[in-house]
Amino acid sequence: MSTRRHWVPVRSELVWEVLCDAWNYPVFVVGAAHMRAVEGDWPTAGAVLHHSFGAWPLMQRGTTTLDAVVPGERLELTARGWPLGEARVVISLLGRGDGTVVTIEEDAVAGPGRWVPRPLRAAVIGLRNKEVLARLEDLAVGRLDAPPDAERAAGEASETAG
Repeated sequence: MSTRRHWVPVRSELVWEVLCDAWNYPVFVVGAAHMRAVEGDWPTAGAVLHHSFGAWPLMQRGTTTLDAVVPGERLELTARGWPLGEARVVISLLGRGDGTVVTIEEDAVAGPGRWVPRPLRAAVIGLRNKEVLARLEDLAVGRLDAPPDAERAAGEASETAG
């Protein structure tokens, strides 16, 4: 099991907003290349992300199922990416003042990924999740800097008028 924690300098509500937008996953999940569909009402238990992973022309189709959710605090996921296998992923948020401690716990649970010795598997997953958390932070901080929807809409309308 690999566990990685990261301090994000925005309120947990903003980080949660990023996690609640299923179409964000290929932006911050390292290895995910393309979102094909979202099945169900994300983020509720049973919802499924249909995505691709890898690099073209070797991309593979995969799914990620939301097994359990504690709104604003925790997502428990099963990522399936055969022929590599399946992984159990838990993303937790802990608000601390104006920031958030984001924790990702992940391990292979089925398939060839389980054959990799646990210390090596944890090290590789940990490096990957270090980048996942950095990307998640960028998206959350970007929400802090983004104008509210009304201002954004007004700005878009003035750009098209001019």
